[in-house]
Amino acid sequence: MKQSLFTLEHTRQLTDDTYELVLSGDTSAITAPGQFVNIQLPGRFLRRPISICNWTDQALMLLVKVVGDGTRELVRCVPGTELDVLSGLGNGFDPARAGAHPVLAGGGIGIAPLYGLAQRMRDAGQAPTVALGFRSAKDAFYLEEFASLGCRLLIATEDGSLGTRGFVTDCIRNVPECDYVLCCGPLPMLKAVHSLPQLTDGQFSFEARMGCGFGACMGCSIPTRNGYKRVCKDGPILYKEEIVW
Repeated sequence: MKQSLFTLEHTRQLTDDTYELVLSGDTSAITAPGQFVNIQLPGRFLRRPISICNWTDQALMLLVKVVGDGTRELVRCVPGTELDVLSGLGNGFDPARAGAHPVLAGGGIGIAPLYGLAQRMRDAGQAPTVALGFRSAKDAFYLEEFASLGCRLLIATEDGSLGTRGFVTDCIRNVPECDYVLCCGPLPMLKAVHSLPQLTDGQFSFEARMGCGFGACMGCSIPTRNGYKRVCKDGPILYKEEIVW
């Protein structure tokens, strides 16, 4: 974990409530896709944990969905704003365990860490299939970005306005050759993907309300087959075999 100041370089609106933020700063503490940062906002007691979408040596990219006053303030920050950031938090996905043809499954804002993951997997010679789920076509984002990586891209929308009508699990059933999943999204989606019989193994990114964000307060503990684990410190990535519902 490292505490440092990052400078907001630009903000781009992707949908009605989803934004891309690029910040410049020291990213040396970030070691794997799937980790997150914890951002201090002026006048707010608790930091806001945000999953890392992608990063370079000197820049950090975040996808932020507005869900309350804190995230609304964050996306309204003007370029040049300095933000106090804890970086390199949590563990990350381990692409080496995923084999040559895994499926990356994301729902809504949960697709954020999958972009940096997909890029690094492609660079390593892996060929992931990316399955993304949204409520409707107007809620979809980052499709061109994933396609530009050369990934096979499958889309599901609940209303059928784009891609397959249904859920991300319906997309995964169409690729029976994929038996390993790396997944991030809302809890009902994680549970549904976890239950698919074709997926013999996988890694799942969990969310929880956090106090400190680095394992001290124990406020984000959840039960696993190996006892209670802290989502912020021992997670957010958990392996399929250790998850209990």
